[in-house]
Amino acid sequence: MRKLLILCAALFCLSLSASAQDFAAAPDAVSPASDPAPPAAPASLIPADRDPWQVGVGFEYLHYSVLGLKFHDLGYQANVTRYFSNWFGIEGTAIMGFGNAGSNPNIDAKSLFLGGGAHVSVYNSNHLEPWVHVLVGWDRFRFTQNSGYGVNGHAAFLAGGGLDYKIRAGRIYWRVQGDYIGTNVGPSLSTNYSFGTGLVLNF
Repeated sequence: MRKLLILCAALFCLSLSASAQDFAAAPDAVSPASDPAPPAAPASLIPADRDPWQVGVGFEYLHYSVLGLKFHDLGYQANVTRYFSNWFGIEGTAIMGFGNAGSNPNIDAKSLFLGGGAHVSVYNSNHLEPWVHVLVGWDRFRFTQNSGYGVNGHAAFLAGGGLDYKIRAGRIYWRVQGDYIGTNVGPSLSTNYSFGTGLVLNF
C-alpha cells in the first residue's frame, strides 16, 4: 500500500512538471501568429498596367491647301494602337474625308490619309489622359475627273496630340485631338490641319 502511494505521488509530480513546461512554451508558439499583419497598401497606390490594345473611331474636320486649291473635308477616322508599356505604343491610322473644293466650277474633293508611327501617352489614374503622336504615311486626293486635277498622292506625315476622358472604368474614352498634316502634293510642302473627336475602346 505504501509503495502504491509513493508511485501515485511520483506520477502526480511528473504530470505537474509536464503541464508547467507546456504552459511556458505556449506563448512562444502563439506569439508569431498573434503579431498583427502589416497593413495592405491602398488600392489607389498600386499601379495597374494599361490594356495593350486601343481601337478608336470618330469624326474629322480637315482643312487642305494643295494644288492651288483651299478646301475642307468632313470625314471619318479609325485608329489602332498597340501599347508596349504604360506610355508607349505603335499606332496605325486611316482618315477619309469628303468635301467640296470650289463652286465655280463645282469640284468634289476626297482625301485619304494612311499612316503609322509612335504614340506616347501620360498614363495615370485620373480621368484625363493627354497624348501625342507622330505618323508617317501617304496622302491621296481625288477630285472630280473633269476638273483637270484628277488623282494625286504623295508621302505625308501627321503630327499632333489630344486628350482622352475616361468614361467608364478606364475601358472607354472620349477623345478630342488636333493634328498638323504635311504633304508634298503640288510644287511644295503644303500646310494642312485637322480636328477630330470620337470614342476609344481599350482591351
